[in-house]
Amino acid sequence: MAKLSTPLRVTHQPTEVGGIDRFFQITERGSTLGREIRGGLVTFFTMAYIVVLNPLIIGTQQDASGKFLGGGSVVHAITLVAAGTALVAGVMTLLMGVVANFPIALATGLGLNAFVTFGIAKLPNMTWADAMGLVVIEGVIITILVLTGFRQAVFRAVPAELKTAISVGIGLFIAIIGLVDAGFVRKPAGGPVPVELGIGGFLNGWPLLVFVVGLLSIIVMMVKRVRGAILYGIVGATVLAVVVEAIGKIGSQTDATGKVVNPAGWGLNVPKLPDTIVDVPNFGLLGHFSVLGSFSKIGVVSAVLLVFTLLLADFFDTMGTMVAIGAEAGLLDKAGNPPNSDKILLVDSVAAIAGGAGSVSSNTSYIESASGVGEGARTGLASVVTGVLFLLATFLAPLVKIVPYEAATPALVVVGFLMMQQVKGIDWDDLEVAIPAFLTIVLMPFTYSITAGIGAGFVVYTLIKVVRGKSSAIHPLLWAVSGLFVIYFAIDPVKSLLGVH
Repeated sequence: MAKLSTPLRVTHQPTEVGGIDRFFQITERGSTLGREIRGGLVTFFTMAYIVVLNPLIIGTQQDASGKFLGGGSVVHAITLVAAGTALVAGVMTLLMGVVANFPIALATGLGLNAFVTFGIAKLPNMTWADAMGLVVIEGVIITILVLTGFRQAVFRAVPAELKTAISVGIGLFIAIIGLVDAGFVRKPAGGPVPVELGIGGFLNGWPLLVFVVGLLSIIVMMVKRVRGAILYGIVGATVLAVVVEAIGKIGSQTDATGKVVNPAGWGLNVPKLPDTIVDVPNFGLLGHFSVLGSFSKIGVVSAVLLVFTLLLADFFDTMGTMVAIGAEAGLLDKAGNPPNSDKILLVDSVAAIAGGAGSVSSNTSYIESASGVGEGARTGLASVVTGVLFLLATFLAPLVKIVPYEAATPALVVVGFLMMQQVKGIDWDDLEVAIPAFLTIVLMPFTYSITAGIGAGFVVYTLIKVVRGKSSAIHPLLWAVSGLFVIYFAIDPVKSLLGVH
């Protein structure tokens, strides 16, 4: 397993630091205070985009009644969602650090927020409050599954090599996220191929140069064993981006409506110094949810199916994420389980409730946390640092907007490489596990879904055991989960059979 640096041997610490060390087990896990702080900073800068991106997804869309979140204009909704996103992410990430002592940060789940927006809030007669109420219900159910031990039991029923495949697949997934968000890989305007290099097969535009420089800088610092390589790469690329924008006046890729008008422009944020650094947050969205409103508007069956879809996606995304983070940090036991897995899952489950109650969509563990682990984070102190920065971001939203995709995403590509190294832990000569592992790995980046990769691996693993006459080797919970995934993949035909639209 690749590490960026060799842990320092601590010979003396002040009493205050010693208390922190003991509480978070910093020395015990082979880390240092400095590495935890750097790791927390890197994780924040790698995923701070959610404070800007979530408002653009759920804050710019009307529900079925024609209203935006908060009931005002789109500008008002974006402001409210930005503040709420940062607040809930900050509180839940702090809890992850203090309660579970694990280097994972939480925030609004991408994909889940799009499903809540376009798959729930826009259904006939539905409102944003109804949609967020379903998110709260999903969070309550998944919390009960954790408290009863069911979620942990399912996790432990998964074969170790499939857990490894999940980690590797997530590594490729976050690498392609980085490449796509930076614009290094794009969907072509036309032609027979689904993706291409840059614009028209070429790396056009200064923003892509910033991405390449940032990526190469991190690589050079890594091979030279520079502590803080990922963080320095993000900061350095951001400074370069600000200078490039100040001189070249490149502008954004999209206009105010989100339409791409300048393909060679910046993705998400235009890196320029803001007019103001501090802004007073408005938390007016907190508590705007209706738990049972959707049942009378779309029917019990439809509401239950929507909750089921949210539940499966949230259930397995987090399991895959914590395994991947634990593997990269070297914290897994022989069975492939991270420490305090029950507490990790509990905090993550409560985060789903908090996201719905805060009207910012379900919060979940972020695989981008692997960037902080790649920087050296091994304990919950890194999550505390990230959580505090998210809370500060409620006031410092203008400052967060300085970092463009092109400066932050090189970290994701590098971490993808680090996680890919775990692939040697899979026995590729054993087809019974190699084929499910392969499908798990490739389907995550190819479908842009962690859940799809995990589901395909589980179903095919179970199928192969059955046709090989080894049904007794399949854990009973794996039977149940595989069956649920079959329903998940066939959810539209199931809806048609039940007459649900």
